[in-house]
Amino acid sequence: MQSNNKKICLVVSSLGKGGAQHAAALQSTLLAKLGYNVHIVTVFNEVLYNYSGTLFNLGNYKTETNSVTNRLARLFMLRKYLKSENFDVIIDHRSRVQGYREFLITKFLYQVPTVYVIHSYQKTIMFPKQDWLSRLLYKNEVMVGVSAGITRYFKSEYQLKSIQTIYNAFNFEDIQRMAQLPLNNPLLKTVYILFYGRLDLASKNLTLLIDAYQASKLPKNNVKLVLLGSGPDQARLKSYVANLDLQDMVLFLPQTANPYPYVKEAKFTVLTSHYEGFPLVIPESLCLGTPVISVNCKTGPDEIIRNKFNGLLVPNYNVEALANAMNSFIFDEVLYTTCKTNAPKSVAPFAMAQIAHEWEHLLNKIA
Repeated sequence: MQSNNKKICLVVSSLGKGGAQHAAALQSTLLAKLGYNVHIVTVFNEVLYNYSGTLFNLGNYKTETNSVTNRLARLFMLRKYLKSENFDVIIDHRSRVQGYREFLITKFLYQVPTVYVIHSYQKTIMFPKQDWLSRLLYKNEVMVGVSAGITRYFKSEYQLKSIQTIYNAFNFEDIQRMAQLPLNNPLLKTVYILFYGRLDLASKNLTLLIDAYQASKLPKNNVKLVLLGSGPDQARLKSYVANLDLQDMVLFLPQTANPYPYVKEAKFTVLTSHYEGFPLVIPESLCLGTPVISVNCKTGPDEIIRNKFNGLLVPNYNVEALANAMNSFIFDEVLYTTCKTNAPKSVAPFAMAQIAHEWEHLLNKIA
């Protein structure tokens, strides 16, 4: 362990149910290994991901009504906590969409150097809807985009003066260790392809995945599609599958804290999102030697996948192109083997040690 005496506070919506939350949890471990004194403040009380450091869970103080009075009370709790702990740096991983709240947080609560992390290309889930307010609040702040595409876009959109790209970090050794655990699931005694993540049509566009799967040759060759996860659209997706008479070929499995045995045994994984930031599922899958087919959405997939080297990139919203890519990975053995062989080594730039160096450099520069 390196020796760093700075005290760091990570602020995140929760430690469960999302890529940004998972990335923040991983960052807590990364910073702790560097020797920083790490604290985590969560807005909601879900805790699924492993983390390092001291947790202050504001979600424990949220009432059922979540009234304005209660929200203000939790802001004052946050202010008191930040002041009493005397942090050197705050790293903010939240979505920042409510203008009045972000004005209060940025101008009055955060009184030490702060890094604002941007996890999504979708502006409406990362910043207030008033562009002029976002420029006012963040133009001169230190920002980090988790993909180069995010960095370019928001630097231009808000005239940001201090923004850089630092990719999300991955503990590939832990992922590979967790992947060795047995599945013990009789439903998976067959060849299958896999989506894993939140069952949310607004972001993941899973009807595109199901339509392409139906249009491919996979169902007739007994290659199943597994959807591993939970979310608001699970019932709607099950109905969609039933209407296509695919209920025997498309399997729904619940969210799990350890999806990696499923990833390891999958023929390949698939991503069909409308948008991303830096999709964690792609490096996770690749490190286990499982190639990925992804739509070329904004942003992230084209910064990880090298087409026909470690996976396949296809145009978004194109059922035929996606179906053809699925067929290629099943029936073109040379292409599939090439991508599978190259997959693990292709994610070396995202290893925790490399990303830790970049964060340490930034923290030393600002505090």
